[in-house]
Parts: sequence; structure tokens; C-alpha cells
Amino acid sequence: QVQLVESGGGLVQPGGSLRLSCAASKIIFSITSMGWYRQAPGKQRELVAVIWSGGSTNYGSSVKGRFTISRDNAKNTVYLQMNSLNVEDTAVYYCKVGTALRGTEYWGQGTQVTVSS
Repeated sequence: QVQLVESGGGLVQPGGSLRLSCAASKIIFSITSMGWYRQAPGKQRELVAVIWSGGSTNYGSSVKGRFTISRDNAKNTVYLQMNSLNVEDTAVYYCKVGTALRGTEYWGQGTQVTVSS
């Protein structure tokens, strides 16, 4: 079974930075997207960033300009560089890999990001 292992979360002060990583346990075929979602308590899960197979990216409006998504296909890893963090960024961040196979997607276990002074 494919597993996505996330790392890099933790506690950071406002204005600080974190870099999240998500590594797949094996090569996933027919990948269409690799991305990050987040969910804060009492809120819906929302898109943070996604990078498509062709290299284009999309960002949630609240993080655009502050976060950068990147990938290393050889390592089956996607990264999220988060800068200028604020308390509104506090959430559990989930990695997701989408594929061209209908109904086939993979989710990480989630990593907690807490921004607090």
C-alpha cells in the first residue's frame, strides 16, 4: 500500500517559517497532482497549494505570496515552504497525491502546524 509520510510541522512564532515535506513510500503511477490541504478546528478542509503534473501551481488566496509548493519527482516528495506565518495558518496540514485513476488518491496522516507567540 502506498503511504504518504509527512514531516516538518511544529510550533513557530508569528513571522517565522516552516518547511513541510511529504514523501511517498513508493512510486505512484499516473500522478496528476501533488498538494497540500489544511484544516483548522471547526473549519472545513481547504486547499493550500497544488502542483500539477505539467508544473503549474495553484494556491489558496490566503497563502499566495507567502507559501511555495515544490516537488522532487525522483524522490516522490512534495514540499511546502511556508514563510511569514501568522496565527491564521494554525491547522493540521495534509499532503495529497491525485492520480489519473478514478477514485485513486492518497492522503498523508496530517502534521500539526501551530503559530503562536
